[in-house]
Amino acid sequence: MADNLNRYLDSFKASLEIDSVVKENVARELHTHLEDKSEELKKEGLSEEEADKVAIQALGSPNLIAQQTYEVHSQGSWQEAFFAASPHLLVTLLFASYYLQNILCLSIVLAATVGITIYGWHQGKPIWLFPWLGYYLLPVIATGVLLVSLSRGWIWLGALIYILLALFVLVYIVKQTANRDWLYVSLMLAPLFVIFNWLLVLSPKDGFMPGNLQLAQLQADVPFIITSFLALAAATVIFIRVRQRCYKATTLLALPVVILVSVALVDAENIGFWGWLTLLFALLAFTSPIWTKLGIMHRV
Repeated sequence: MADNLNRYLDSFKASLEIDSVVKENVARELHTHLEDKSEELKKEGLSEEEADKVAIQALGSPNLIAQQTYEVHSQGSWQEAFFAASPHLLVTLLFASYYLQNILCLSIVLAATVGITIYGWHQGKPIWLFPWLGYYLLPVIATGVLLVSLSRGWIWLGALIYILLALFVLVYIVKQTANRDWLYVSLMLAPLFVIFNWLLVLSPKDGFMPGNLQLAQLQADVPFIITSFLALAAATVIFIRVRQRCYKATTLLALPVVILVSVALVDAENIGFWGWLTLLFALLAFTSPIWTKLGIMHRV
């Protein structure tokens, strides 16, 4: 194939943020279409270079074709949208029913999350997988935090080894997700962002708090926590159902607003400067993949 056709297809693939297998299949079909069109033009008397040039011009801008292709393949079904929102709805149910304190229920939910995530990962990373991945990473990160806070003496060595392995897993998963689409990184990190915010707000500010007082505080804050996870579920459904990338990004950017408003309504006065600064850094970490893609939106 001529160099100008190669450059056209390379530009098309660079602008298209979808599953790599689908991308290669679409690029192959586009290649066939361009070659067929070029052959027709050659039979009409054009040179190879002229035929390729006219075929490319007839097809249009590779960025525009990539955008149209993305909109065709980026929309998930209602079934996929519901399954992607299921872990958020499941957490909502745990809070609403107060089964969050039941070790057996938590163990069952954790085992189901691990099983579903591993299944989805080996099934080609379908669009519904990424919210489940966020909850899959939660115990990995939480275990590392606990090891750091509780380790003494030589146990620090084991904690360090675990943290390095956990970071490797985290970086690997983020990289694989980003290869699909950077927006999916934020979709995956969304539950971690929500949980981190509430852990920061609900953690005791004045040292030890009796168990009954902690339970009373949690019960008072449950409606706001439930609202956060319902908003997360709604944002997930919208993200999967809309076609345009800008709408997907806007949906994810609107989610932190709901979360921070809920947090402010619960404990705005007691969060303090460092608490708000921490929340700001968490917000930047969560939204950075979105801003990255918005910054190069003109490519797609």
